[in-house]
Amino acid sequence: MSETNDAVAEVWDDWQDAVNMAPAELEKWLETDESTSVGQGSGESTGHKSGRRIVEIKRTNKTDLTDDDAAHMTKVVGYVHRHLEQRPEGDVSETNWRYSLMNWGHDPLK
Repeated sequence: MSETNDAVAEVWDDWQDAVNMAPAELEKWLETDESTSVGQGSGESTGHKSGRRIVEIKRTNKTDLTDDDAAHMTKVVGYVHRHLEQRPEGDVSETNWRYSLMNWGHDPLK
């Protein structure tokens, strides 16, 4: 039996809490106009690109994840936590704030 990479093991629980969208759900979201309408970066936004990487990581066996995967997982956890602190007032169901979080694998309405 393979062992989990130490860096992956360290971030795993926080990752599980931060990324609350299933791979298929996230993939479907990333195909929407709302998903591509938010974020920073030229061309594909940083968050949208991250979403595609999150799908790959979620579909990989925990024991097969690498240090690079753990680094991205840590980046995602940090982004989600920081962004949640910036929650706007009122209904957030159709806001850029929510759409951006969803690109990073977190739906705040769940």
